[in-house]
Amino acid sequence: MSQTQLQSPASHASTDYEIQVEKLSLEPLNQVGDAEQHGVAVEAKFITPLDPVIETSDGNRLPAVPVHEAHKINVLKDRAEQRDIRRPPAPPRGLSRFRESDSSGDGFDQQTLVQEERTQDSTRLSDAIPPTRTHPLFPPLPLYGPPSLLRKLHCTVFRITAFYLSTAFLGVIVLGSIFTSLPHLMSRAWYGMTFRDPHHRRPFREEEKRRAEIRKQEETQWSKTKRRRLSGIEGSLEPSSSPPGEDYEPFEGGPDKLICDVGYYARRVGLDVEEFKVQTEDGFILTLWHVYNPREYVPASKTERRATSPDIFTDNADGLHQHVQSQYRDGQRRFPVLLVHGLMQSAGAYCTNDDDSLAFFLCKSGYDVWLGNNRCGFNPEHTLLRYSDPRMWAWNIRQMGVMDLPAFIFRVLQETGFEKLGLVCHSQGTTETFVALAKEQRPDLGDRISVFCALAPAVYAGPLIGKMYFKFMRIISPGMFRIFFGIHSFIPLMMTMHRVLPGSLYGAMGYRVFSFLFNWTDTRWDRGIRDRLFQFSPVYVSSESMRWWLGRECFAKHKCILSTEEEDDDDSVEEKEESEARSSNRTRTAWYDEHVPPMALWICGRDELVDGRRLLRRFERKREPYVNLVHTKIIEEYEHLDVLWAMDSVDQVGKEVRQVLWQTMPDDARKICRKVTGTQCDVLQSGQVLEQKDRKHQ
Repeated sequence: MSQTQLQSPASHASTDYEIQVEKLSLEPLNQVGDAEQHGVAVEAKFITPLDPVIETSDGNRLPAVPVHEAHKINVLKDRAEQRDIRRPPAPPRGLSRFRESDSSGDGFDQQTLVQEERTQDSTRLSDAIPPTRTHPLFPPLPLYGPPSLLRKLHCTVFRITAFYLSTAFLGVIVLGSIFTSLPHLMSRAWYGMTFRDPHHRRPFREEEKRRAEIRKQEETQWSKTKRRRLSGIEGSLEPSSSPPGEDYEPFEGGPDKLICDVGYYARRVGLDVEEFKVQTEDGFILTLWHVYNPREYVPASKTERRATSPDIFTDNADGLHQHVQSQYRDGQRRFPVLLVHGLMQSAGAYCTNDDDSLAFFLCKSGYDVWLGNNRCGFNPEHTLLRYSDPRMWAWNIRQMGVMDLPAFIFRVLQETGFEKLGLVCHSQGTTETFVALAKEQRPDLGDRISVFCALAPAVYAGPLIGKMYFKFMRIISPGMFRIFFGIHSFIPLMMTMHRVLPGSLYGAMGYRVFSFLFNWTDTRWDRGIRDRLFQFSPVYVSSESMRWWLGRECFAKHKCILSTEEEDDDDSVEEKEESEARSSNRTRTAWYDEHVPPMALWICGRDELVDGRRLLRRFERKREPYVNLVHTKIIEEYEHLDVLWAMDSVDQVGKEVRQVLWQTMPDDARKICRKVTGTQCDVLQSGQVLEQKDRKHQ
């Protein structure tokens, strides 16, 4: 046999590898050059068995690709280098509960990969659209490939059609919100004409008046103090230093500017915020806000707050992670608490109620508060990708749970020096946590969490999913969804309006539109600051993410984030439980394993968006044998956002969250942390559930 014939298999493998590299690289190879250049795909790294990302020659990462494409580049790389072919991670056993007939074939058939044709047209954007029948809950994401003239043309077409059609869709929503508001506006006008208070039936009307008067007095006092300082004292307007524990003197004041700036609202209550950048394992740059007391903490430098390596939960010797823990001595350390926001919101939702804001309340109680903003947010950032690249937007709730949440937790633990943190999430934040902790995702993440506090947990769908405009998104095909809403960000016109409209007008419109969409009311909110509540939403989200929530394949179809079969039906629960008890089936069908952290639930009784009661029933019926519920509470009169914005949310939610965080804190952390104000000294034992007490607004 000739030498050429002997080298033929390796040569073919090298050619195949180059084709696959070009398919997964940032730019076509004929534009980039050799493998030493920018953004060239090298191999796939499996974050979980079903979540591979692409490593590039310059040490960066490109977002998730379909499993078979990731395995293919690794196989071809090994063949080209004449090494033993590495086997991909085994699919998790937990997937056995999904119906096989719904699978799109995300298996690892090496023979099929080898037999595929070497020449493939990766420039056609239509080839990136996954089939209609896919994995029951997490369909494979589109694979767009590097930019080409044809792909750019297709993207332009999608952006044009999506602009007009999604704008029309938004216009229908706005008109609907205006139309449904007319009776309310007419009622208010009638009360005004008859010299009556139109708000007299609001449950906290007297408290609203009291707070409005206090804000007016504080604005007047701030203006006087500011003029006095400017005229009589040279230097800064900053308050003088005072020992921890005393009243917090504000750094900002006067009339509310209604701006999208968390630091501004923190300074109005005597706190401040510094911004950290966090890199995910697939290359996205996230924003992490750190709330602190400026009288006892000096902010980190810009260098110390920059994004670092995408590798998480590994030793990092760069020396950038000693600043926060060096600020406090043993006995005065603050236990870290991470707060994660809901859909279409930012972490600013935790910071809009002055001292009643959950983030500020926990910080002043003695915790070290960190606020995580999921990918894209107000300013989409990636180490390699740009806004116009559709790969920038090829993600959904799975990537937010598997990539974003671990990146947040890792960075907070690095900065604070603790082994665990407390996690508090609202709505979609609970979804990504429940997804991430599942035994087929990243269950070991539970070992880093002392307690998971879920506010308005979004696991099961509520009746609102059947509304006409949501049903429209569910009945159209995936291809038609992309024609309507594009393959980039979801209705980006909303972000344009956020930037250009005055805060008061935008706040009023935001309330009307979101109230119409989600059946929320401001019944229990402080109406005097209602416009402020909407300054931190919406944010950029991907159309793929919204398709996961509302499209025909995923959450809207199955009405559950981790199950694809009907369960917990009231008329057959006992029969099912008896059957499962006989077959010892609960552990196999459970979503979570022994790594799952203790959980606490606050459920809104009037929540039409999600069904928290169904999740509670699942836990109470021991369908999750490893879940330890340390606190549960159903607040019958609460709607979905009342857990954050109700005027009595501190009494109903905040104080209990503060107590649960303290009681579940690790013993070694409690020894070095300050005593949290307002907490009792008792500590929860394993399996113990907090005593429930009915609370009334004082």
